[in-house]
Amino acid sequence: MSQLSAEDEVELQSLLKQLLQSINDKIAGAPSTECAEEILLHLEETDKNFHNYEFVKYLRQYVENSLGTVVEEETKSLCRGDGQHAIGSGHDTLIHAVTRRTRDSAEYQQMMQTLKNTMIMVVESLINKIEEDQLRKEEMHREKQHSQSNSQCTDNCSDSDSSFNQSYAFIRQEQLQVLAEKLESSKPKEVRWEALQALCCAPPSDVLSCESWSSLRRNLCAALTEPDPDLSFFAKSFSSSPLNVTREIYTSLATSVDSSFLSQKLSFPSGSAVLDINRPEISRLLKQIRLMNDFQKEVTNFWIRHPEKYMEEVIESTFFLLSFHHEHGSAGTEKALEPIHLLALLDVKATWFKKWMHGYYSRTVVLRLLERKYKSLVSDSLNNQYLSLTSFLTAKCENSINHSKCSSVQRSVYSGKELEYSFFVHSLCVLGKLIIYTNGRKLFPIKMRKHKDPVSLTDLVVILIKIMYRHPQPLHNSLSPSSLVMEVLWMLCERTECAAECLYQTPVIEMLLAPVISQLKSPAATLTLIADVLARIANTDRGLALFLYEKNLVLAHSERTFAAHVIVQFTLRLLDKGLPSLSESDVSHTLCGAFIFVCRQIYNTCEGLQVLRPYGLHKAVAAAWKQTSSLSERVPTPVPGASAGTSTQELHHIWEETLLDSLLNFAATPKGLLLLQQTGAINECVSYMFSRFTKKLQVSRCEKFGYGVMVTQVAATAPGVVALHSSGFVRALVVELWSILECGSEDVRVVRPKPTPMDPIDRSCLKSFLSLVNLLSSSQSVWELLGRQPLANKSEYTLREMPSSIPDLIDRLIAVNSDVKIHSLFHYEQSHTFGLRLLSVLCCNLDSFLLMESQYNICSMLLQSQRENITDLDTSEGEFIIDSLSVERNHVLVRVSVVGGPSERRLPSRALQEGEHPYPWPMFSCYPLPRCYNSEISTFLASSKDSNNDESWMENCRRQYCKVVASKPNILTGKGICLEKSVKSAVLSSMEQLGINTCLRYGSYLKLLKDDAVNDLTLLLKHMKIFLSTQRAKTSSELSILHRDGYLGHDWLASTVFLITAGNMDQSLRLLLNLSSLLISAFIWPARIHACVTESGIPPVYWCTAHYVEMLLKAEVPLVHSAFRMSGFTPSQMCLHWQTQCFWNYLDWTEICHYICTCVVMGPDYQVYMCVAIFKHLQPDILQRTQSQELQVFLKEEPIQGFKVSNYLEFMMGLERSYRNIVLADMRSIRKPVE
Repeated sequence: MSQLSAEDEVELQSLLKQLLQSINDKIAGAPSTECAEEILLHLEETDKNFHNYEFVKYLRQYVENSLGTVVEEETKSLCRGDGQHAIGSGHDTLIHAVTRRTRDSAEYQQMMQTLKNTMIMVVESLINKIEEDQLRKEEMHREKQHSQSNSQCTDNCSDSDSSFNQSYAFIRQEQLQVLAEKLESSKPKEVRWEALQALCCAPPSDVLSCESWSSLRRNLCAALTEPDPDLSFFAKSFSSSPLNVTREIYTSLATSVDSSFLSQKLSFPSGSAVLDINRPEISRLLKQIRLMNDFQKEVTNFWIRHPEKYMEEVIESTFFLLSFHHEHGSAGTEKALEPIHLLALLDVKATWFKKWMHGYYSRTVVLRLLERKYKSLVSDSLNNQYLSLTSFLTAKCENSINHSKCSSVQRSVYSGKELEYSFFVHSLCVLGKLIIYTNGRKLFPIKMRKHKDPVSLTDLVVILIKIMYRHPQPLHNSLSPSSLVMEVLWMLCERTECAAECLYQTPVIEMLLAPVISQLKSPAATLTLIADVLARIANTDRGLALFLYEKNLVLAHSERTFAAHVIVQFTLRLLDKGLPSLSESDVSHTLCGAFIFVCRQIYNTCEGLQVLRPYGLHKAVAAAWKQTSSLSERVPTPVPGASAGTSTQELHHIWEETLLDSLLNFAATPKGLLLLQQTGAINECVSYMFSRFTKKLQVSRCEKFGYGVMVTQVAATAPGVVALHSSGFVRALVVELWSILECGSEDVRVVRPKPTPMDPIDRSCLKSFLSLVNLLSSSQSVWELLGRQPLANKSEYTLREMPSSIPDLIDRLIAVNSDVKIHSLFHYEQSHTFGLRLLSVLCCNLDSFLLMESQYNICSMLLQSQRENITDLDTSEGEFIIDSLSVERNHVLVRVSVVGGPSERRLPSRALQEGEHPYPWPMFSCYPLPRCYNSEISTFLASSKDSNNDESWMENCRRQYCKVVASKPNILTGKGICLEKSVKSAVLSSMEQLGINTCLRYGSYLKLLKDDAVNDLTLLLKHMKIFLSTQRAKTSSELSILHRDGYLGHDWLASTVFLITAGNMDQSLRLLLNLSSLLISAFIWPARIHACVTESGIPPVYWCTAHYVEMLLKAEVPLVHSAFRMSGFTPSQMCLHWQTQCFWNYLDWTEICHYICTCVVMGPDYQVYMCVAIFKHLQPDILQRTQSQELQVFLKEEPIQGFKVSNYLEFMMGLERSYRNIVLADMRSIRKPVE
């Protein structure tokens, strides 16, 4: 560009002038020169058409030509040996590195200097030209004024003659007849040209409606055959006429082009021959087809407002023209130049066809015509794809076509290869758009010329994949074969029906994995593209099932295997660098990251992890991360000028983040979280997740939701919540909540006062509330965050003092037991209500309640607040003041004081009623509770007694149980352990004492326990504590739940057994000792397995039971599974909650007994089936509560209404037949947990 020709300088002047004319209104309105300069500097931000200006396109192309090679070299140097999969947070770091190094290059400095000098010359020349034009205009204006002063008006009336000479606002038939005669080919050229110019001034609708239109049309078509035809009449008609007019003009133009090709019989350039578009006959046809193409792309904006027949005429005339060679081709062997070749040259990516197929109105007509009359067009496009496999598509063709589209400099010569390539691109775009629609796919299979068998959809996709294999260029070139094929494959992956018909076929999967199976030397670029498609397929349910369960791949010796196995084995070899067939430079981190990403789409599902787990992929990824992390630590501190060292450090960081991200996604499932914890990288992974979570980044390009589900999954376990706390997530959540609840948004300008919240929890705080519920759902999480953490209870709180932890939040929002705390809140009632609602949800977990009660005396605090809410504190006759806080406190007190299922207790409403008594529920400020909160036991027992069904069901269970024991007497292994220690040495914690009181209240309500049962239950729990202490495994873990003296929570199973035996301590002890030798004890008895738990701190009821509950929900109750995904909550959280406390407060006593008996008699796997049955029972409520964003609170606070084990026993037996082999086998591996 430093040596410009005169033509280049003129073109730049023209482009710059066009830009200034386009933004003239913006600049003219500027009050000063400085403001005009400011407008130009920010034009890209304010003008939506900025990138469409030809001058901007010219500059962009100039930068690409000048720096394209530099950018590619820098990218290759940065990615060589240390790259990363192109999707992830490290991608931005790589871009910044390439940008910085490019701007520091000598080529960049030279380009800027050359551009500056050139533009100075162009601007100076343009200014001189503008001044000359201005002088010329002034001279012409003076001459015009002089001529007007010497002329006289001889006729003041407006007759038809003057109208004819000046304009054609009104035109007569006689005048059109005259014009038609002047346009005849026998007339001189000048006469015909003047007649055509005159015709342009007439309304096109008048022209088409005249009696001489047929002769006019014939003469207009004849005029188009001249060497330099004037298309102004056609252009004006297209731009300013309705469709009923333009379709006549368009069909006339199409007919003329078709006649020209028929008469001239142009030959397609072959060998070294070229197509010169400056040749008169080629130039004429290109101009006409260009005008038609412009109309094709614009007509979609308005043809829906006209009858369908007009649109059909336009479409059919186009298809007739493009199918030219089928109707008129010669019988010779020489290949002819066809209209579609020139159309492909002008619109290489078939924009016109994409627009026609976009709307249903036009798409139906297009597909109907293709099916009935013009199927040969599809056949021709298919034939072109076959030819591309046998022909050599060079990179030169791609670059030359791409350059001609991006550059403002018009090319004049195209080789035959370039024409073939443009036709190939055009055909591929047409086929890609065609097959994404159902009726488009119905056109297949299609019979092709010179092919015996018709081509099916599967054949077409296989052809496209082969084309991608033969031309594995990078995707930055939008016209490369690989980029075009990938665009089509991406579109197919995004549409379920398309993917099922086109991609989820055995030949397609075999073709995609052929380079992986053969492990021959394939370019890394090819394998990376394969991985991208595989990841998109694996991200769908149908595609994942195809990979996991269908043996559609043939290995050596005709052995068939699953696609998932092939993918994970190849990934492991990439991680171990065990592919000698690939050069070291090709085995880059980009390729390895791409295939890990494919595996990630598999192992972040329960069923996928089940298949990949034996391969130990988590170990391999963790080992690679540790190696990369150690290398990053040894990288020296960068110094100025050492760019290579800096880039190496950055790429190590990118690769390290990729591996961390891959490890983190194991936490998407309960069992995967256990695998992640075993790698020792859980803290680093959670810290990485928190960094992306705070930036509100997407999990990946394949995920529809954010990190909410993953955070909930991690928070369900003790090691997970510890990692969340150390990462800063808990603090950030608390601070964000406080900012919304108390501080508000200080940056928002107050236009009107903030409305008083009408809901107990305002919509602005709902997200933070649900996040806290998810975080504190598990009792293990509560223990880790609250255990031995006292409340501050300060004597003074400043208004700017913000809580930063969960104990601080409880101190400020829940334990509001002093005037100091009340006055420290800007919105006392709203904030305290929020705290009480949170407390209500937390207390649904009995162990969490016992911990808070033992540490903070929650009940005493609430009772004291209720006493202070009486009208007359000095007398006992005062009445309770009914307000939102007293109602909330009353609800919490009843919830924590009364135990029972849906038929056994009555929880007071939180809403007031209309009428004389707005709150009919009695309030209280001391124990005992009013009797109305307990259901009548006689009524309950009568309603739950069904002797025939229950006895027959239990008798059947006993009969089957005895049959198994008789046939396999050794099936129950293990023996009871003698209790040698003195029971007196056992000391129960305050939490266990509170649990005993809770159990006694429930037993007394059920009339199962006597008044002196407290001693027997205490003795039983001491026996169990001594017994379980003898089996406690030593651990080096730093988790609080593993360092305390035994199991932290209350032993709810022991209490349940005590109630089942009606308070018989000896019988309960024998039963528990015998139960401890059964496999089921590891799952229904949390205290039992806690004694033997590994250092992971994750109980098997979570990583095994809850894992399979999620897997079965996806297969058996998919709507519930989807509802949990959308809510950010997980089924595993509720499974852990329910089973830890043996369904107390959620099921009636009869169903709790059935739960225990079913799991013991029918098998441990029935614990999984029981949870699935409950979720199936709750499906209508779950779907409804998900829509109102109340799912977490509903499942936590509400009992399971109407659930009967007997009603779902047949359903559970069906699950047993389908899944027992998988579930029970994994449960039996409890002694050797997954690794």
